Amino acid sequence: MRASGWNQKTIAEFHEKKGLGVGMWGDHVLLMTAKGAKSGDDICTPLVYGRDGDRYVIVASKGGAPTHPSWFENIKTNPEVEVEVANKGGTEKFQARAQVIDSRPERDRLFKEMCKIWPSYADYQTRTERVIPVVILERES
Repeated sequence: MRASGWNQKTIAEFHEKKGLGVGMWGDHVLLMTAKGAKSGDDICTPLVYGRDGDRYVIVASKGGAPTHPSWFENIKTNPEVEVEVANKGGTEKFQARAQVIDSRPERDRLFKEMCKIWPSYADYQTRTERVIPVVILERES
């Protein structure tokens, strides 16, 4: 499994702390492993998340950069992912399907909720002309 150097540190901290109190994101970090769109490699990315019912919500912000993060392109090509998240004294892994929210009202509602968890998302949106995508991760049964 691949991860960038910065992500590797966050992933190690996530595992060390069983998904809780990770960096500046606290208890709102999950690990998503997706297949690389070009490489086919499993690539693990730590992401800030929120919940919408049983669904996990993530944001493809890339800090407000003009392009989408690589993980976003990966899930568009290969929407089947593995999610690892804190759960009752440890972490839990499960298979999920990533779905980009295309409905603008639904995207805006979820983005607003995610800004409550990570207020910097609102600033990131002002830095870019692209509409920052919101993605739902739904557990597969």
